[in-house]
This record gives sequence, C-alpha cells and structure tokens, in this order.
Amino acid sequence: MLRQNILQSLVTQTESKIILLVVDGIGGIPIVDGKTEVEAAYTPNLDKLAKESVCGVADPIAPGITPGSGPAHLSLFGYDPITYQIGRGVLSALGIGFELMDGDVATRGNFCSLDAEGIITDRRAGRIPTETCATLCRKIQTAIPEIDGVQIFVLPEMEYRFVVIFRGKGLSGEIADTDPQNIGVKPKPAVASAPEAERTATMVNQFIHYATEILKNEHPANGILLRGFASKPQIPSMSELYQLNAAAIATYPMYRGLAKLVGMTVIPTGETMQDELKTLQENYSRYNFFYFHVKKTDSYGEDGNYTNKIKVIEDMDKYLIPEIVALRPDVLAITGDHSTPASLKSHSWHPVPFLLHAKTARIDRVQSFSEIEFSTLGGLGRINSMEVMPLLLAHALKLKKFGA
Repeated sequence: MLRQNILQSLVTQTESKIILLVVDGIGGIPIVDGKTEVEAAYTPNLDKLAKESVCGVADPIAPGITPGSGPAHLSLFGYDPITYQIGRGVLSALGIGFELMDGDVATRGNFCSLDAEGIITDRRAGRIPTETCATLCRKIQTAIPEIDGVQIFVLPEMEYRFVVIFRGKGLSGEIADTDPQNIGVKPKPAVASAPEAERTATMVNQFIHYATEILKNEHPANGILLRGFASKPQIPSMSELYQLNAAAIATYPMYRGLAKLVGMTVIPTGETMQDELKTLQENYSRYNFFYFHVKKTDSYGEDGNYTNKIKVIEDMDKYLIPEIVALRPDVLAITGDHSTPASLKSHSWHPVPFLLHAKTARIDRVQSFSEIEFSTLGGLGRINSMEVMPLLLAHALKLKKFGA
C-alpha cells in the first residue's frame, strides 16, 4: 500500500474540486428476496451515476475485520488506522467543541437501560432525545464535579450519547471499554490496560458507581456505558498532507470531531440531509474538498430496521444525488465508512460499495448501484479504503508523476 509520505511528495495544488459522500453503514447483506438494503432501494439517480462511473468495493481495514467508525473514516481520508488509533472519546469531545488539554482523558458514553439485577436491556435507552440527554448530563455533572482532585466534565453529544472528560495529573487513557456491546449482560468494570492507568480506572469505576446511583430512578436511561477512553493524539492535517482546503458537513458530533482532528473546517449545518445539502451549496466556492456525511443509514442498520434504512437510501437518491451532481465536481465519490447490515444490528466486516465519478474515469460495465454488480463488474475490483484518497487526488489531477 502507498506510504503516506510518498503520496505527500506527489501532491500538487490545483483548482479542481472533490466531494466525498460517506453514507454511514450503507453496506448490508441480503434479507428480503436476496437483496441488501442498497439493492432493494429504488435509486434511479444512483443507478444512472453508476453507469457513468468506475465502481468497486472497499475494505475499511482488512478483509474480515469489523471497523469502528473512527478507524473506518481515517482510512477513507488516507490515514493508516493501525498507526493512528484514536479513541472514540476524543472524537466525541472535539465534535461538541470541547477544547481538550494535554493529559485529558475523554470517553464516549451511552445512556442505557438496566433491569433490577443490573442487566443491560437496551444499550441506547430507547434512543432518548438529545434534550433528555442534556438534562441527565447536567444532573450528573452537578452531583459529581470531581473525584479525588480530578475534574470531571459530563456533556451531551446527541440522542443517548454523551461525553465524559477527566482532567487532572497522571491520568491515562489505557482503559478497556465498560460497554460489552451486548444486551442480557451486565456492564463491565473499567479495567486498566497498562499499569499507569490503574489509578484512572479506579476513579472511573467510582464515577460509574456514583452516576448509576444518581440515575437509578430514571427511565429508560438508568445506567451508563463508557467506551473509547483516550487522550488527544498528534496527527498531520489534510492540508499538510494533500494541500487541500477541506471542509466537513456532518450532523453528528463524532464525525465533526474526526474532521477537526485531521484539519478540516467544520461548517455548521442543520439536522437533515436537506440542511446538509444547502450548506454544501452555500459554501461550494470556498473549499476544494468536501466530506459530506449521511448518518441515518447506520442508525437504522443498528436498530435492525431494514425498511427505514432503505428509505434513507431512497431519500438520498431523490433529494441529494441530483443536486450534488448539478454542482459538477471534478471528482465525486460515494461510499460508506463500513457496513451495518440490519440483519446483524451492528457494524460488520463486509466491504462497502465505492463509486468514483470523474471525466478521467474508465467507465466499467456496472448498470446499477448494487453491491453485487460493484464487486463482480466494477472496474476497481476490491480495494482497501486507504486507496480511496490517492484515487480521488489522481482523478482530480492533483498528483505528479512518481519517479523519472
């Protein structure tokens, strides 16, 4: 695979524009009539675009490896997700605009539902609204401002998601998740993954105990699950690596945090695809790279809602695709960060569809936006998601020749 420093040495600045449309969790496996959600959806605009593009499928990390959203996105942006392992808590904290200091430890939290025995019955507490999440965060924050000299910040992210930041001396993010990512079991205790994290793990367990006591009479959110403990890493920006003036349009804080981490300008937007589209249109002249994120495909996949996941894909086809194509970007890529099949109700290892539209593309034999067609007829075949960025730059004529 092309090393990042080699790619950086080939980059040249041009006026060409790139749009990377990431449809979160778009990949699926067949459920009804042998069709995935993508194949079951009515997508005339995506089908037309597929006929005029070069297509394939991409492995976010490697065949058989199920990725988290963070590493899957880093791979799409051209960063080796093995080299740059970034905790979910950092992305969530940055995404809500929290300024992390050196030594802070951040973690992403879920409000969850627990039964009388402390068993998890719902990892997402019925997807409580953001307003309820904010109320519960304030309640915990007020009751637990610090533990043993460690300052604690408890802040809402979106729906059932929240962020906890621990600030104090000698903290370590080397702590295993307390979220078992399953129902029917109890939350795990915080366990240090390295000796230097023992004190931090003890303090986190105290925080969990206190927070659970505070929430015990709440319904449905009477427990918490924590994952992605981490401190802010050092990572080169997309401007440094690719000479791009990059912007991000995303509704969910975690993805805005990831974009900030790699140096993108995060443009404020509303909560719907139509809001995101308007933001893109209004800012199109100001940037030469746009990361445009669609979230609900992943949410409905995690809920096991095959029908609603299809509807999001159809809405995207109807409302987004014609308007994005009308902007006439030099390169338009449509893909997912990972697959979230409704039948599994979770992320999976299946490769994601990848479409690349550009004047310089060698159009293949694909006739519809279909995972099967992309994998069997697509001219790109099966690639790794880290190869997406070099392809986008090349088709935008932003890469010089390698060697004499």
